[in-house]
Amino acid sequence: MSRHRVWRVGANIDTDALAPGAYMKQDLSVLAAHTLESRYPGLAAQLAPGDVLVAGSGFGIGSSREQAVGVLVQLGVKAVIAPTFSGLYFRNAFNLGLLAIVCPQAESIPEGSHIEIDTRQSRLHVYDTNETDGSIDAVDSYACQAIPPFLVEMAAAGGLLPQLQRKLAAARQA
Repeated sequence: MSRHRVWRVGANIDTDALAPGAYMKQDLSVLAAHTLESRYPGLAAQLAPGDVLVAGSGFGIGSSREQAVGVLVQLGVKAVIAPTFSGLYFRNAFNLGLLAIVCPQAESIPEGSHIEIDTRQSRLHVYDTNETDGSIDAVDSYACQAIPPFLVEMAAAGGLLPQLQRKLAAARQA
């Protein structure tokens, strides 16, 4: 398991904040550069591949626009962790290769900490950097809602389409 940096965002993050309408006609990379800028200016530029967003309730509310997930995938976000998600956003996340993790205690996970995601045990292990010596200390562990293995596999494959393409290619070789 690898550790991922935590970036906290608030509750009720809607698809308009994730994929601002003013940039919807632009390429996904341009749209991604503006994700969450209305609520967290500069955040998109600070995100690194493998980072994790931790949110409050209602992540992904609003329209069903797929780009609201696509921008996070484009930015390299590994997962979004929240107590609740919009149903459409939740399914779009896995379809595009983003883990959406339901954790009732998500809002207790501190900004800037690091997290290990254990999908097999349905747990999040949180670590913090010791400011005195720079070592990494375990902070806490949180239970999360189990993710069906087929969805974990879909996210790991990069989403539904890449997963189906791999299965089709394997079937053609057999």
